[in-house]
Amino acid sequence: MTTHTTPTAPPGHRRKPVKVKAGKAKAGKAKATGNRRTPGSYAVLAAVAVFVLAFLAPFVVILLNSFKSSADFRTNGSLSLPAQWNWSIIAEVWDRVGFTQKLLNSIQISLGVVLIAVLLALFNAYAIGIGRIRWRTPFLIFFLGVNVLPQEGLVYPIYYLFKEMGLYDGKLGYTILVGITYSAFGTYLLSSVFSSFPRELIEAASMDGAGRWTILWRIVLPMSWPTLSVMCVFFFVWSWNEFLYPLVLLISNDNQTVPLGLSVMQGQYTSDPTAMSAAALLGIVPMVVFFLIFQRSLTRGMTAGAVK
Repeated sequence: MTTHTTPTAPPGHRRKPVKVKAGKAKAGKAKATGNRRTPGSYAVLAAVAVFVLAFLAPFVVILLNSFKSSADFRTNGSLSLPAQWNWSIIAEVWDRVGFTQKLLNSIQISLGVVLIAVLLALFNAYAIGIGRIRWRTPFLIFFLGVNVLPQEGLVYPIYYLFKEMGLYDGKLGYTILVGITYSAFGTYLLSSVFSSFPRELIEAASMDGAGRWTILWRIVLPMSWPTLSVMCVFFFVWSWNEFLYPLVLLISNDNQTVPLGLSVMQGQYTSDPTAMSAAALLGIVPMVVFFLIFQRSLTRGMTAGAVK
C-alpha cells in the first residue's frame, strides 16, 4: 500500500509575492470617471432648468400681483415686487366671489365624481379585462370613442336632457354626468391593466372557493390600488378644472364651482388685474395643497410596474 505525501517547503524558504493585476483598480477608476458630468448632461440640466423656470413664471407673476394695490400695479407694472404687501385684496376677493360656498361645492362635486368614476371603471374593467366578456373589442372602442368626443358637441343635448329630467341646475345630476363621462377613460385604462393580470392568482382563488366579488375586493383591488390612486388624482383635478359643463348646467350662485366663481372677476368693459390675480391664487392654492398631500401616492402609482 503506497502513501502520498505533500511536499513541504524547506525551512527558511519564502514564497514569492503574488502579483495582482490592476484590473479592479482600473475598473474603479473607470467607474469614477463615468460619474463625471459630460457636456451633454450639463445641456440636459440647463434645458430642464429653463423648462422649470418657464413653467413657474406665471405662478410667480400671479403671486406678486395678488398683493399689490391697483395704483402700485399701474405705476410699477406686473413684474415688480409689491411696494407694500396688501393682504386685504385676498379678503375682498374672497367675500366678493363667495369663495367659501364655491370651495365647498367644488370639493363635494370632485369627490363625488371620483367615487362614481372609479367604481364604474373598476366594475367595467373587471368584466372586460378579467371576465373576458363577449364583444370585448367593440366595448373598448366604444369607451375610447366617448373619450374623444368634444364637450361642445355634447353640452346642448345634455342641457335639454337635464331640463326634461329635472336635473338642471343641480349638483347631483352634474356629478353623475361627469362621473359617468370620466369612467369611460378609467374603463379603457383599467381594462388594459387587468388584461395582463396574473391568471394563476384568480384560478387559485377560484379553486379555494372564492367567488367573483371576493376575487375583486380581496385580490384584484389591492393589487390595482397604485393605478386606481393615479386615476383618483387625475379625476379630482379634471373635475375641479371643469368649466364648460358647470357654466351651462350650474347657473345659480349657490351651486357654482370655483372656476365659475373666479370668472366673475372679469367684466366686459372693466377689469382689475390685482383682483384677478388674487382670484387666480385662490383657485391655485387648493390644488397645490391637494398635490402636496397625495404626491406620494401619485409617484408610487406612476412608477408601479416599472420594477418587479
